[in-house]
Amino acid sequence: MRSERNGLLCVVFLLAAACSPASARVAITAMQASPAAPKPIGSVITFTVTATDTGAGPLTFQFNVAPPNSSTFALVRDFNAGTLNGGVWTSQPFVWAPTGVEGTYQVQVVIKDFATGETASKSGTYLVTPLVSGSTPVVVPTANPLVALFSAPSCSAGSSMRVAFKLPQAQTPVTTGWLSCRPPKSMTFEIAGMYPSVQYQMYSQTRTGSNITNGATLTFTTGSLPSDITFPTFTVNIKAGSKTDKTDALLLVNTIDPAVFVPNLALATDLSGRILWYYYQPASSTHYSLLARPLPGGTMLTIQDGPAWNPATQGQQLLRQIDLAGNVVRETNTGVVQQQLLALGAADAGPCNAINPVQVGSACLGAFHHDAIQTLPNGYTAVLADIEEIFPPGAQGDTTGLPVDIVGDMIVVLNSDWQVVWYFDSFQHDGGPPQLDINRPAVLGEICQVGQNGCPPMLLLVPGISAKAKDWLHGNSLYYWPADSSGGASGDLIFSSRHQDWVMKIDYDNGAGSGNILWRMGPDGDFAFNNVNNDSWPWFSHQHEVAMENNGAGPLTLFDNGNTRVSPPPLGLGSGHSRCMSLTFDETNLEATPPSPAIDMGVFSTAMGSAQLLSDGNMYCFAAIVIVKLNHSNSYSIEFDGATQVLNVSGPEGYRGWQLRNLYDPPIT
Repeated sequence: MRSERNGLLCVVFLLAAACSPASARVAITAMQASPAAPKPIGSVITFTVTATDTGAGPLTFQFNVAPPNSSTFALVRDFNAGTLNGGVWTSQPFVWAPTGVEGTYQVQVVIKDFATGETASKSGTYLVTPLVSGSTPVVVPTANPLVALFSAPSCSAGSSMRVAFKLPQAQTPVTTGWLSCRPPKSMTFEIAGMYPSVQYQMYSQTRTGSNITNGATLTFTTGSLPSDITFPTFTVNIKAGSKTDKTDALLLVNTIDPAVFVPNLALATDLSGRILWYYYQPASSTHYSLLARPLPGGTMLTIQDGPAWNPATQGQQLLRQIDLAGNVVRETNTGVVQQQLLALGAADAGPCNAINPVQVGSACLGAFHHDAIQTLPNGYTAVLADIEEIFPPGAQGDTTGLPVDIVGDMIVVLNSDWQVVWYFDSFQHDGGPPQLDINRPAVLGEICQVGQNGCPPMLLLVPGISAKAKDWLHGNSLYYWPADSSGGASGDLIFSSRHQDWVMKIDYDNGAGSGNILWRMGPDGDFAFNNVNNDSWPWFSHQHEVAMENNGAGPLTLFDNGNTRVSPPPLGLGSGHSRCMSLTFDETNLEATPPSPAIDMGVFSTAMGSAQLLSDGNMYCFAAIVIVKLNHSNSYSIEFDGATQVLNVSGPEGYRGWQLRNLYDPPIT
């Protein structure tokens, strides 16, 4: 899709006039950068573009950047709607922070009216200067007081460099990932994972063959935590001891604002709950910012609120990759994803605000939610999005006599330039076993209403439609499985459906798959459970964070919230705790076996949570929402050695947690 897009564009340099066909109805009138060039690496630069459109719009703006000495543009922000005032369209501010190499960058804006298909583009140059001069490295602060920017002089071709940093009294430093040297350019690194208001030592390490040479040691003092952010406190209930995994000595959690029940603050702490890093989007105190996944090298995938093409909602409309300083590396939005899906033939995935009237058969894509992963080959990304579809009266037992809104899921796969290349639409697989059954409602009858906590924005619940939508699947995690249990390179997706109590394998086949469901694991699914531990309720229910450990070799691990199990009879047992589980399974004979008993968390987490096998064989389990008293919930990060707790740190409500070595080398699950 990238090549097709480039075929439509006429690239013009140095802020020259827009180039477009003579019949074009769109035109760029100005492109301004503030502050003006030149500026050093790490500077925050804001571009504003104005344009005109004789069509109805909305006029959308895309921003691409080409690095020095290259004419290849990479997407940074995909087409998003501007604002119209007095006949002039203005882009949302494009905030760019170059943290790579110095040199002359090309910044390109493309405008498009998707109703008419008309486009125009304009490009300009921006000179980014090095931070370092001469032979002495430098370290400077960033907008995040716990993150520094370290820049070293150039190193030799064929060598690589990283940065080591530590407290003065520490013996072993934390290290960034290795970067290939690119003479004569300088080498710049974001340094993160440091306590506030503390002095650190840091130095570069250059590797040539098997030899590693340390550079000059610099000192850097971090800033204090900002007073305008409410940081939670953590309580150590069981401190780290001899059996705790000290290699994975950092906890990364996404906390939830209890006032509005949305994730909005990501935090990294040590095993004692002391803050080492944070990410907060300061748009408002209630801004939705979900940390979906930390990525190797020091970036993260997030789902955030923000304006897109539907003026009725800003909820969960943005998918962003951010760096450790909080700069946006790449961004797309539901509006342009809808257009790309429609171009691929995904009839259910159009814009919700274009549907009038809403009637039986209406369907649209609403918001990103719960998870995004970037472990697919070639740097591809997969993200979950919800779909609403209107079904006839009586669907899934509705008794209102009105048409019924049912919420399903879509898995959207983006290529390395974040263009849609593949999708799974749950409503295309709802005809019954061996796929999904639209007449099998959510196990506990979950519903979604307008403004309901835990639900995506509900966009088709209009007058004349039953006011309680059926939250049919509630997908909550994705995992890319590079090789199946037979050792074949299957390249399929594992999808967790909380409200069906099922984990499903979807035929992705590295982009060539049919999207069919290959099996459904869980109660009443395709697998038998080999109950070797005589568990009174062997299966998981309402599970989160499903993954195959050891790079796909297994076992399968998950956080068993257990909502169905602890529900009153006849469905459940009426009581119990959440559990961490691992399973081995035979895909030929369709049998699942627990290699060890499920780990009792000792608490019940009503939702969210995660499970992770650590490097020493211990298990990390995150109980995200545990009610401890009226209107107050805690989360618990617990590490287990077998069934024994060897670490227990409690804090505020959360969404997901990880125990990891550092912010540059996260687990791929």
